[in-house]
Amino acid sequence: MRLLTSLLLPLAAMLCGGLPAAAQTTLVRNGKPAARIVVADDAPANLRAATLLQRFVREASGATLPLLEGAAPRRGDVLIGACDTASLAEDGFRLSTREGVLRISSGGDKGAIYGVVTLLERCLGMDYYAADTYSLDRRSTVTLPEMDFFENPAFRYRQSQAYGMAQDDVYRDFLRLEEPRDIFAGGLWVHTFNQLMPAAVYGAAHPEYYSFINGERRPGRASQWCLTNPEVFELVAAKVDSIFRANPGMRILSVSQNDSNFTYCRCEECEKVNEYEGAPSGNYIRFLNKLAARFPDKEFSTLAYLFTMQPPRHVKPLPNVNIMLCDIDCTREVPLTDNASGQEFVRALEGWAAISDNIFVWDYGINFDNMVAPFPNFPILKPNIELFRRNHATMHFSQIGGSYGGDFSEMRTYVVSKLMWNPDRDTDSLMLRFMQGYYGAAAAPLYQYEKLLEGALLASGQRLWIYDSPVSHKDGMLNAACRKRYNALFDRAEAAVAGDSARLARVHMARLPLLYADLEIARTTAEKDVGAVVRELETFERYVNVFGVRTLNERNNSPQEYCALYRERYLPSARRSKALGARIEWIVEPTGKYREVGERTLTDGLFGGASFVESWTGWEGCDGAFIVDMGAEQRFTTVEADFLHQLGQWILLPRSVTYDISRDGVTWEEFGRVAFPEDDSVPVKFVPATVSKPQPVAARYVRVSVEGVKICPPWHYGVGCPCWFFLDEVSVF
Repeated sequence: MRLLTSLLLPLAAMLCGGLPAAAQTTLVRNGKPAARIVVADDAPANLRAATLLQRFVREASGATLPLLEGAAPRRGDVLIGACDTASLAEDGFRLSTREGVLRISSGGDKGAIYGVVTLLERCLGMDYYAADTYSLDRRSTVTLPEMDFFENPAFRYRQSQAYGMAQDDVYRDFLRLEEPRDIFAGGLWVHTFNQLMPAAVYGAAHPEYYSFINGERRPGRASQWCLTNPEVFELVAAKVDSIFRANPGMRILSVSQNDSNFTYCRCEECEKVNEYEGAPSGNYIRFLNKLAARFPDKEFSTLAYLFTMQPPRHVKPLPNVNIMLCDIDCTREVPLTDNASGQEFVRALEGWAAISDNIFVWDYGINFDNMVAPFPNFPILKPNIELFRRNHATMHFSQIGGSYGGDFSEMRTYVVSKLMWNPDRDTDSLMLRFMQGYYGAAAAPLYQYEKLLEGALLASGQRLWIYDSPVSHKDGMLNAACRKRYNALFDRAEAAVAGDSARLARVHMARLPLLYADLEIARTTAEKDVGAVVRELETFERYVNVFGVRTLNERNNSPQEYCALYRERYLPSARRSKALGARIEWIVEPTGKYREVGERTLTDGLFGGASFVESWTGWEGCDGAFIVDMGAEQRFTTVEADFLHQLGQWILLPRSVTYDISRDGVTWEEFGRVAFPEDDSVPVKFVPATVSKPQPVAARYVRVSVEGVKICPPWHYGVGCPCWFFLDEVSVF
C-alpha cells in the first residue's frame, strides 16, 4: 500500500522551495519533463539510482524524465556517477550543483543509490516505512535547490532484519541496508566451520581434525576444529581458494566457529596456546592470521563470540582479519555501559579495539523465544551504536526483532537503519516521525504506550534479555495495572483510525505483542476470568490468521499451533490432578536455582510455556529423581509428567522416566516406564510421559526417576558438553 502524507511537506518546502529561481534546477514544469537524467557509465548502482529517480519523479509529477547513458550533460540535467569523490567513503555520496548540473557522485558500491534516496527524501517528501509503504509529495512542478554537501555512513557495512526487504527491494535501498550475500563470497558469513570442513565428510576418518572435549575427540556438525593441526589449515586454505575462484570480484568470507559454546578444542597443543594467550580466541586469531597471510588480497571475518569474546593477550589480528564481536550474553534494559553483563562486553570491545581497526559488531535487540512480545529497548539503540562507532567498529549487524508481527517490527527497523547510517540522530524524533507517517492519528497513544512501557521496565529493575518471557515481567512492566493502561491506549489508537482500514490493521498488528503478553501471564495465574482469556485468545488468533503471522519464536513454532495448545494445555480442564499441591521430596536435586522452583511448580496445576525461564525445573548433565507426596492415600489409574524439548537451549528429552508407587514410602512397586526416542527436530515441544493402568491402584507416594541424556550428542550444538532436561507438572488422575 502506498501512503500519501503531508507530514514532510514543511521540511521539503524549506529545503527545496522559497529560493530565487536562478538557484533552482527544474526537473518538471507543469507536468512536463524539463530535465534529463544522465548516467555517466553503466555501473549497476548508477543505473539503479537513475531508475529510482526517474520512477519517483514520475510518481510525484506524472512526467517521465529521459534517461540517457554516456551523454554529455547540459544545464538543468542530473548527472549520476560523476567523479567528485573527494572525502567520500564506501557508500558515501555527494550532491553538488555545478554549472547548472546537479551531480550525484559516489564513493563506491551503492553511493549513487543513497544519494538519490537522500535527494528524494529531502526534496520530494519521501519516507519509506515498510514494504510498499511510503510517503511522497505530489506536485506538477518539481524544482531542486542549488546544493553542495556530502554524507558518509558511520559503518561501511550495515545489516539488520526486516521482513519487508524480501518483499520490496526499493524499501531496502531506502533503509540503506546490506545483506551478507552482497559481499561475502559463497554466502559464507558466519558459523562456517562445518560448511568449510563438514564433520559428516571428515569426522569418521579424521576425528583428530575436531575438538578434544571431556576426554575424547568429538566430531559433529557443531564441533569446532583442532586449530593446531596443520592438516586442518591446509584443507581449509584449499577450500577457501576454491570459493574465491568460484566467486570472482568478491574479496571477503567468514571462517568462524560453529554456533555453540564450550566446544573448543582442549587437546594438549591447543591448551598450550589457550593458556599462553589467556583466552581461546588466541588459537582462532593465529589460525586466521595464517589464512590472511596466505591470501593477502582477501579479507577474512571471524567470530569473537561466547568462548572467543575476550581478546588474546599477545597475538594481534592482521589488518585483513575482521573481528565479528557479539554481545549475545548481555541484557537490554539499559545501555551496554550500564549493567554488569554489558560492561564485560565493553571490556572485550575495548580490548579488541586496542589491537584492531577492523571490527564488526553483532548487536542483539531481539527476543528469540518470544518474538511476538513487548521488547522496549528503543532507548538503548543510539548509545550502543555510538559506543560501537567509538571503538573502531566499521561493520555492524543489528539483529533486531524484524519478523512479521513482532513488537513494532517496522519502526524498529526504521530507527535502527537511520542510526546505523548516522548515530547522531535522535531516537525519539525518529520514532515520532515513523509513527506519524505509519499510524497517522493513532501515533499519539501508541507513542505514549511505548514510553510508558520503557519507563515501567526501568522502574521494575527487571532485566530484558534475548530469551525473555512476558511472564518474567508480570510483576514489573507487565503487571495488571500497567496492562490495563496499555490496553486503554490501544483502544484509543484503534478509535482514532477506525475509518482508515489500512492504519487500523497496522494498529491491530502492533497490539499483537500486548495480546500475547496478556495470554502468557494468564496461563500462569490460577485465579482468572476464563471468559476474558478466551476472548483475547480468539482475538489474537483472528489477527494472526488475517495477517498471516507465521512464527512466534526462533524455532518456528506457529501462532496457530500456540492457540491450539493454549486451549488444550492452559485453559481449565475438567480433570483435576490428585497430586495438586503435593509436597516434593528430592532424591537427586535439580541444578542450581531449579530446586526451589520445582518445590513450587511441579504440582501447582499450571503448565510451563516455550521459555524455560519460568515454571520449568531442570537438571544438567545428570539423572533426576524425586518423590511426590500426596499427603494421603489416593486411588488413580494414570501418572503423567510434562517435559520440554528446546534444542537451542541444550534442553533435550531424557532417555526415559520411570514411575514407582508406594503406600508407606518404604516399599515400592513399579507403576510404569516411558522411553523417549532421540529427537533432533528444531521446534519447541511439550512432550508428556503418560502411564495408565486399566484398573485403579492405591498409593500415597509417586517416585519419579528420570534417566537423562547427560552429554550433548554429535548432532547437537553442545557436542560433548552437558545437556539439560526440564520437567514441569506431575499429574495423577
